[in-house]
Amino acid sequence: MMKHLEQRVGVFIDTQNMYYSARYLFGRRVNFGNIVEDAVAGRKLIRAMAYVVKTKAADETPFFEALQRLGIELREKELMEFLSGQKKADWDVGLAIDVVRMLDMVDVVVLVTGDGDFVPLVEFAKSRGRIVEIIGFRETTASKLVESADDYTNLSDNKRRFLIGPARRPSGAGAPKGGEILEEKPDEDDSGGFFMSAPQADQEENRGRRLEF
Repeated sequence: MMKHLEQRVGVFIDTQNMYYSARYLFGRRVNFGNIVEDAVAGRKLIRAMAYVVKTKAADETPFFEALQRLGIELREKELMEFLSGQKKADWDVGLAIDVVRMLDMVDVVVLVTGDGDFVPLVEFAKSRGRIVEIIGFRETTASKLVESADDYTNLSDNKRRFLIGPARRPSGAGAPKGGEILEEKPDEDDSGGFFMSAPQADQEENRGRRLEF
């Protein structure tokens, strides 16, 4: 698909989905700076937004600050903790609303996610004449999401560019999926290691489901 320099671009990053995909598949961290650079591809960036979750311990603060230094705006939500011990924070609706609000300001919507729940959002944006591009790890991206997009970038095809940090043994927590979450302590050298793990997806369509706080 041709990308024109005059196109106005909005980038929306499903941060948990990307973090867990990289952690599960490769035991590494995500280079969000290079992802945004490739998402924009020399076009006019209107806004780049990352959807993140704050915990009471605030261990994720250095990671948030690193994203902001890259020029990425943060949309923050508090982690909800239930008496049962379950922890959750769902950004699907918030991200979708932001995309809809910005449709009149952009020509291209770039969703950095593998979550198949965003297929209706993709279809709506396309019905409004917008180009929708998806960026994610193919192993954890729902097939329907790939099929619905005008363009798809598989981050796994260029791990040197899109992953950072030494390779560690994959967490084995399972591909991104909604549901219960468990705490994971940060690694000493991992400024992005402040998130949590979830059970493994059972079917391919669940691979794109996001890990939720």
